[in-house]
Order: sequence, then structure tokens, then C-alpha cells
Amino acid sequence: MAIQKLMNDEPCPVARSLNLIGDRWSLLIVRDAFDGMRRFGDFQRSLGAARNILSDRLRRLVDTGVLAMQDASDGTAYQEYVLTPQGESLFPVMVALRQWGEDHLFEHGERHSLLIDKRTGVPISRMAPHADDGSVLLPAVTEVQKVI
Repeated sequence: MAIQKLMNDEPCPVARSLNLIGDRWSLLIVRDAFDGMRRFGDFQRSLGAARNILSDRLRRLVDTGVLAMQDASDGTAYQEYVLTPQGESLFPVMVALRQWGEDHLFEHGERHSLLIDKRTGVPISRMAPHADDGSVLLPAVTEVQKVI
């Protein structure tokens, strides 16, 4: 599947991104890949997705360069799905979704998973876009320049 087929001449980067990774299953596959999952059966057990849906999303993520297939790391005849550099660059997106969910979808004190820095054991800092001077950018001080 060519990336261009997914784009539909859309000039908005958000819309193009959502065309590729915006559905629930694709994002959860990427989440699980960041958590170390590599095999079809592991993704299926984690997600509970129907085989045909999981196969379709995995194929699409491979075809568009988010995941790659490689021989199993344990020497068996299986194939594994691994994040490519393009897929790994989705990490800030996944962190932003996680932090938004922590802020808005859990009651105070409700238990949820944490993303920690393995080097320190401390939860990672909050993400926010910053200006060149280091100040946090708020929506009111940004604008999208539309394509003419």
C-alpha cells in the first residue's frame, strides 16, 4: 500500500496522520510494540482484536513504514513486528495521549499505569510544546498557516 494512497491530497498533517494511525487498533498496536510485543499472537491476546482486523492493521503499519517484519529473535520460524525509526518517532504522540488520558479520563486517586524512566524509576515529566526561548506554547499564541 503506497503512502500516497492514504493521503487523498490532504494538506493537513493531522488529517494525514489520522488516515494512517488514527484508528483504535493501529494506535494500540503501536502502544503494545512500545511495550515490547512483537508477535501476532501476543498482539491478539493483548488487544482481543479479530484476526482479520489485526492482520489488516499490522499489514498497513508495515506497508507504510511504521513497523517492519523480521525473523524471530529466538531463532524460531516465526516473524516478528518491530518498530522502525519512523514508528519510534511516534513515541511523543503516545506519551501525549497517555498524559491527556491521565488528566481527563481517571478519577482522582484512580489507579492507572505509569510511564517511568527506567534509568531513574521516576514517572516521566509532563510534555508541552516550547518556543525557541523555552517558554511553554499555549494554543492562543500559535496559528496554522493554511496552504494556498
